[in-house]
Amino acid sequence: MDDCDGSVLGTLKINVKFSGRSIPIAISEDSTVSDLKSLLQPLTNVLIRGQRLIFKGKVLKDDMTLKSSEISSGCKIMLVASQGLHQGDGPIIKEGSEASRATRPTQRMIAAEPVREPARKQLMLEHWKRTGVIPLQVLQLEAIPTDVWNCGTSARVLDLTMNRLCEIPAQIGDLRSLQKLYLNANELEDSCICWEAIASLNGLKILSLDKNYLTTLPSSLGGMTNLKELHLTGNRLSSLPIEIGFLSQLQILKANSNRLTSIPSSVGDCNSLAELDLASNLLSELPETLGNLRNLKVLHLTNNGLKSVPSTLLKKCSELVTLVLHGTEITEDVLRRVTTPLLKVLFSFILSPFFYALKLKHQKQIDFGVGLSSGFDECADGD
Repeated sequence: MDDCDGSVLGTLKINVKFSGRSIPIAISEDSTVSDLKSLLQPLTNVLIRGQRLIFKGKVLKDDMTLKSSEISSGCKIMLVASQGLHQGDGPIIKEGSEASRATRPTQRMIAAEPVREPARKQLMLEHWKRTGVIPLQVLQLEAIPTDVWNCGTSARVLDLTMNRLCEIPAQIGDLRSLQKLYLNANELEDSCICWEAIASLNGLKILSLDKNYLTTLPSSLGGMTNLKELHLTGNRLSSLPIEIGFLSQLQILKANSNRLTSIPSSVGDCNSLAELDLASNLLSELPETLGNLRNLKVLHLTNNGLKSVPSTLLKKCSELVTLVLHGTEITEDVLRRVTTPLLKVLFSFILSPFFYALKLKHQKQIDFGVGLSSGFDECADGD
């Protein structure tokens, strides 16, 4: 490692090397190594227990202070991430790297799908009007064909999955009888969508926006009170609008593989919600109002920085049958504190001493990500 500059009293300014980039950190010299890992977690997507910090060839211990570890301003520390111990979609990698470019939906689609004949030749307007279904998926469309708008009130389903759309214009509001709208795997950004027009589709029951480039959702989303399914997987959302609580008919909400750092408490007002998928985000806590979801059956929390679940969740959500906690820091002791006696018995069965013995046996493989058995799972799922 490089030598350090002279330390500055009080606050240390250090650089952490990770995945080909340098992360500047300002932190008190009295902070512990564990405190430093907590700062690095949202910046790298690597869970605290998956981080190894190396300074001058030695692995830093969590309970030591930076001062006692002889770390001063200007020092450089190496972060090594253990395989599989990350939240979100994986460790944040260097912008513009080969891995980043290879995973962009646009490039994958261009490589997978050859350019076809002009879409207009394939349009079957009369068939669309007769069936009410407009299938335009995987056509490399850069704009929605104008013939679509001619279907008017005849259209019930519009599928534009896996195209190259950059805009959803106001004409979408002309399809007043639309019930299902699929916009998955396009190139849609926040400003590209006429949300007012989509919100005016009073009969819309399914809205799917998976694998786009959305960072926020508008408050007008709360006006879609007949919506039953909302799919937002694989975007760049950092939050959900408070108005989502107005979706009283919503049964399925999938917002996994985003960058969510919190969930609005208003989600507890979605009384019909049966499936909630928040896996692979940056969540460190959940609102107590999740306990109001009396119809909730499935809750996915995989790969988040959670250390506990709301005490109301396992006490009030009587319909809950599937709780997935892979890749979190929630332990059996935490679950015991928030469950009823009946559920304690259930978790005791799931987390039997056999699993703990197996975990201890493979602890080294878990920590360093080598030689893992495909049959071993350290998680505490309740299914």
